[in-house]
Amino acid sequence: MRRIPVFCAFLLFIAHISVAQAPKKYTSSDIYHSLQKLNFLGTALYIAAHPDDENTRLISYFSNDVHARTGYLSLTRGDGGQNMIGPELRELLGVLRTEELLAARRIDGGEQFFTRANDFGYSKNPDETLKIWDKNEVLGDVVWAIRNFKPDVIINRFDHRSPGSTHGHHTSSAMLSVEAFDLANDPKAYPEQLGLTQVWQPKRLYFNTSWWFYGSQEKFDQADKSQMQRLDTGVYFPLMGISNNEIASLASSQHLSQGFGRMATRGTENEYLELLKGNMPKDTANIFEGIDTSWSRIEGGKAVGEILYPIEKNFDFIDPSKHIPDLVKAYQILQNVGDPYWKSVKSKQLKQLILASAGLFIEASSEESFSNPGQLVKVNIEALNRSDSNIILKSVEIAPTQTALNAELPLKNNEKQVLELAFEVPENTGYTSPYWLNKKGTLGTYRVDDLQLIGKPETPRAFMAHFVLDFNGYSIGFDEPIVYHFAKPDKGELYEPFEILPEATASFKDPVLIFADDKPKEITINIKAQKDSIKGDIQLCFSKGWRVDQETLPFEIAKRGDQKTVVFKLWPPEGEDESYISPILKIHGKEFTQELVTIAHEHIPTQSVLRPSEAKVVRLNIQKAGNDIGYIVGAGDEVPQSLEQIGYTVHIIDPNSISQGSLGKYDAVVVGIRAYNVIDALRFKQLFLLDYVKNGGNLVIQYNTAGRWAEQFEDIAPYPLTISRDRVTDENSEVEIVAKNHSLVNFPNKITMHDFEGWVQERGLYYPNQWDPKFTPILSMKDPGETATEGSLLVAPYGKGYYIYTGLSFFRELPEGVPGAYKLFANMLSIGKEKVESKNNVKG
Repeated sequence: MRRIPVFCAFLLFIAHISVAQAPKKYTSSDIYHSLQKLNFLGTALYIAAHPDDENTRLISYFSNDVHARTGYLSLTRGDGGQNMIGPELRELLGVLRTEELLAARRIDGGEQFFTRANDFGYSKNPDETLKIWDKNEVLGDVVWAIRNFKPDVIINRFDHRSPGSTHGHHTSSAMLSVEAFDLANDPKAYPEQLGLTQVWQPKRLYFNTSWWFYGSQEKFDQADKSQMQRLDTGVYFPLMGISNNEIASLASSQHLSQGFGRMATRGTENEYLELLKGNMPKDTANIFEGIDTSWSRIEGGKAVGEILYPIEKNFDFIDPSKHIPDLVKAYQILQNVGDPYWKSVKSKQLKQLILASAGLFIEASSEESFSNPGQLVKVNIEALNRSDSNIILKSVEIAPTQTALNAELPLKNNEKQVLELAFEVPENTGYTSPYWLNKKGTLGTYRVDDLQLIGKPETPRAFMAHFVLDFNGYSIGFDEPIVYHFAKPDKGELYEPFEILPEATASFKDPVLIFADDKPKEITINIKAQKDSIKGDIQLCFSKGWRVDQETLPFEIAKRGDQKTVVFKLWPPEGEDESYISPILKIHGKEFTQELVTIAHEHIPTQSVLRPSEAKVVRLNIQKAGNDIGYIVGAGDEVPQSLEQIGYTVHIIDPNSISQGSLGKYDAVVVGIRAYNVIDALRFKQLFLLDYVKNGGNLVIQYNTAGRWAEQFEDIAPYPLTISRDRVTDENSEVEIVAKNHSLVNFPNKITMHDFEGWVQERGLYYPNQWDPKFTPILSMKDPGETATEGSLLVAPYGKGYYIYTGLSFFRELPEGVPGAYKLFANMLSIGKEKVESKNNVKG
C-alpha cells in the first residue's frame, strides 16, 4: 500500500525540477516528510562565498534526514563568474545565478540568503577582498542573517586560517562567519538592526573540511580528527525513493551557467565537520546533541507537540485529510506561544501542511503576465478542496490594494470554485526588478537602503492574494502571490511571475559602438511597448563634441508587446573620445529612461531586469588588416559582435563543419573562451585548425580552464604549452611590454602603456606557465606582491602562419568598449599581414 506514495513522490520530484515556475503538488509522502520537519525545532546555516560553493550534500542531509530548518548564506550572487549557457554577464549573471541557487534549494529543501557583497572577480587574498567589499557592511549583513535565521549551528565551507591558499572571497566568507558568530549576540554590534530583530548566539561553529584542504587523502587520513565529526550523507530515503546523494547531485546540477550539470551519485559518502567554536558533541553523528529540538524548546510549545507528535506516529498515508482537525487545533494553540521566531516559522510550515493535507488548491492568476501603474488587472481566483473536510472560502483580498471579495463559499469535495476579481495598480507601485540593482553601488558592494530587504534572494512580489479559509469555525489566512498561468502548444502548462513594468522601455541595438574614423554611424534604438496605444517622442542624449542629425523622433505603437525601431545618425568628434548616449521616452508628460532585459532559461523562472538604458560610444583611431574572421563560439561571449564594430566581417563557424581546407577563406580564425572545455567536437577538428595555421592562417585561442578537457586536448598548440591557474586579478596592475619590437605590438596599431588603462574586473586568467621556446611572450604583468608572469599573450610562427594563445580577458574588455583591448585584438588578427600591406601599398 505504501509503495504508491513513494513512487508518486519520486515522479513529482523530477517533474518539479523541470517546471521551475509551477507550484509544488504534495503527495502523502511529501506531507509526511513536511510533518517530520514541522516537529524538529533546530536550525543550521551553511556559509560560503558564491553560488555553487555550497555543499548540497550537507544542505540536503540536514534538511531531509535531520529535518532541520537549513539555509545557505552565499555572500555574493556570483556576478563575476563566467556563463556557459548564455550571454548574461556581471549583474545579469548575478540574477541568473541567484535563480539557479533558488532552483537548487527547491530540490535540496534549503533556504537561500545573500549579503550585499558584489562578486567583483577573482581575488587572491582576503585583505584585497575585504577592502573592496567594505568589510564593515558585509560583516553587518552576516550578523543580520544570523540574527534573523537564528541558527543553532553554523558550517563554513572554507577555512578562515588559510589566507592566500584559495580565492580571497572564499577565505573572507569564513573569516566573516567566525567574527559574526560572537558579534550576533553583542547588542553593541550593529545596534540599528535591533529595532527589527534580536541578538542571537549560535551554539556551534564548524568548518566543513575534507582531504582537499590537506593536499591529499593520505595526509587527511593521518590528520588529528579529535575535533571532527563524521557524517554519512549517503543515506537513502524510502519515502522519496531517492538517496541524499542523488538529491544533492540534482541540486548542484541547477548551476548550469557554471557547467555543473553532473551524474547522480549513490552510496556511503562521508562529510567531516571540524569544530571551531562551542562544545564537542559526544555523539559525533549529531551536531544538534545537547540542543533541545523538540516542541518543549519554546514556551507553550509542549501543548503543540502533544498534538503533532501523535499525528506523525500514526500518519494516515491513504487519507491525510483525517488529520486536519488536529492540525488546525495545533495551529490555533501555536498562535499563543511566546517565541516570535518559532511562532512565525512553524505557523508558515503548519499552514502549508493544512493545505496539502486537504488537497487544497488556491490560486490567483492574472490574465496577463504584466501590467503598469494605474492600470486595471483582472484576476481569476480558483479554489478547490479535494477532501471531505468542512472548509469555507470566506474572502479573498488583493494586498496591498485592499480590493476584496467576500465569498462565503463552501468548498465541497472536488467541486471547483472560480471567481473573478479586478484591482487597479496604484500609481506609486515600484517596477519589478532585482532590488539590489535599483541603485548604483560600488565595485564591491551593492547599495540597498531598506534593511528589511538585505539578504532576501528576490524582490518581494508587489501583489499577494490573501485567502481566508474557515475550518469548522476557525479562520486561517493564506497568502499566495499573483501569478500568470497559461499554456503553450509545444510546452504545456506554464507559470510565470506577474510583474509590474513601465509603459515603455528603450534599448540600443549595440550597447557599445566603436567609431574607427570620423564617419557617422546609425544608432538603432528599439522601443518596446508594455501598454496598448502609446504615442510620444524619443530624445537622444549625448556629450559635448558628438553630433546628432535630429534631437527627437516621434513614435507610435498600437499593441503592448510590439516594438518600434528608430534610427538616429551620430557623428563622432575628431579626436579619440569615450562617452555615453542615452534615450528619453516622453509619453503623455511622463519620461522613461530604462531598458528591459528578460532572462529566460528553462531551469529558472523568467526574470525581468530594468536598468538605465545607455550605450558607450568610443571614437578610436584604429587600423586593421584583413576583413573576414572565422569565429568558433565557446562558452558564451560577445567578442564576435565587438569585432564587427570595428569593421570586420565575422563568420560563426560550426565546429562540426570544419574539414581539410575549409578555413582557408578566413583572414584569421578565433576560438572563443573555454571552447576546448565545452565543445567535444574540437578534439576531432584540432588537426584542421593547426593545418590552417601551417598553410598561412592566423589562429587566436582565447583562455581555457586548465584540467577540464579530455586527454585528446592536451595538444591544443603546435608546440608544448601548459595551461596553469595563473591570473592577474587587478585590472589596474602594471603591464610591461617585453617584446617591444614584435609586430604584435607595432602593426597596424602601436600599443603603449596607455592601452592598458580602463580595463575592467581583471587583466586575465588561466595563463600558460610553461611553453616551448618557439613561443614569444609579449607582455609581463603581476598582481601586487607577486612575481611577474609572461604567459598572458604568447605567439609562435607555425608553417606559414601564426598561432596565438591569450588568457587576457578580451571577453570582458571588448563588450565594455575598452579602446586598448580593441587595438591589441586587431593587431592579433593582423599579424603577418604587414608584408601584404606593404606590397599592396607599393602596387597602389
